[in-house]
Amino acid sequence: MYEDIRESLRRAAQELCESAKLSSGDLVAVGCSTSEVMGEKIGTSSVAELGEVIYSSLAEVFGAKGIYIAAQCCEHLNRALIVEREAVPGAYVCNAIPQPKAGGSFATAAYAAMRDPVAVETVWADAGMDIGDTLIGMHVRPVVVPCRLSVKSIGDAHLVCARSRAKFIGGERAHYDDNLK
Repeated sequence: MYEDIRESLRRAAQELCESAKLSSGDLVAVGCSTSEVMGEKIGTSSVAELGEVIYSSLAEVFGAKGIYIAAQCCEHLNRALIVEREAVPGAYVCNAIPQPKAGGSFATAAYAAMRDPVAVETVWADAGMDIGDTLIGMHVRPVVVPCRLSVKSIGDAHLVCARSRAKFIGGERAHYDDNLK
């Protein structure tokens, strides 16, 4: 089962990179309920090993491209994010270390795997992955646009991805750069 999850995650991460035109230095907010991936209600059946599998699979794809992951914690840590300190220079750092039942298994795995992890309350990510209806939209910079991927679920959890784009301003006479993300 874990190998199917790994392959789905790798494919989804690659498709998101292409769809959102992500590049080195960009940030992806990822929320993940391991309970939902296992077919249980969010927040009820955290699975530490699965959190590690999910984080390492995403880090393999995003890390190879120099893209940072901001791992959203569960509601017990107010949806704070775990991210590499270098990805958020000048950010206000919170004193919290996620645990499987207070932060979630995915954020716990991210904290353990990162070189210099910090918890922050907010980021403006360039894109997002929501695995299991964890509501990551608050962490993606405006304007948020859905990305339709071929991967629709991870295990039993819904997968919803999004990217951001620059705001269109100026009305009907304005001209826009389609290459600007």
